[in-house]
Amino acid sequence: VHLRMGLDPRQADQQVRDVVVLPHGLGKTVRVLVFAEGDDARIAQEAGADLIGDEEMINRIQKDNFLDFDATLAVPSMMPRIGRIARILGPRGLMPSPKNGTVVQPDDIPRALNELKAGRVEFRNDKTGNLHIPIGKASFDNQRLLENAAAILDAINRAKPTAVKGVYIKKIVLCSTMSPGIRLDPAPSSLTAA
Repeated sequence: VHLRMGLDPRQADQQVRDVVVLPHGLGKTVRVLVFAEGDDARIAQEAGADLIGDEEMINRIQKDNFLDFDATLAVPSMMPRIGRIARILGPRGLMPSPKNGTVVQPDDIPRALNELKAGRVEFRNDKTGNLHIPIGKASFDNQRLLENAAAILDAINRAKPTAVKGVYIKKIVLCSTMSPGIRLDPAPSSLTAA
């Protein structure tokens, strides 16, 4: 889904950024690396983490450019050491951050891990004020795509900055990769999962 927003992206108080967990996921398995040591690592392992990031993993990422994972989580105690690989993880959108909810207390690891594996999507406007958000695979049935799209639109409306005046969502275009887009009515009632 691509959305043309009625905001000025140059204004700091008109940025749209949030996270939504899709009801039907994105249709792909997500490999999650959890940066933790000791008891925290055990909690992550029991919660279903694909990889555990300790000092050895940080060195492997730094030396071998190892990036065989799709998302990361971290406990706060590991953040100073993860800073060494920020230049590798950051540009790929893999750097854990408290802002996007990927730096969590050890007790929250199972919840955050389940969210990431269930289809957690982060969105933010680009420099032209547009949003580009995946909602699923073309093989999904209409109902699943509609419910995912409705969840995203609900999250976008909740994330509306107070400084935005006038029309918030100007245009919505739905398309699959390398296919023509289909324009949708941006009225709030047009995309309900009924």
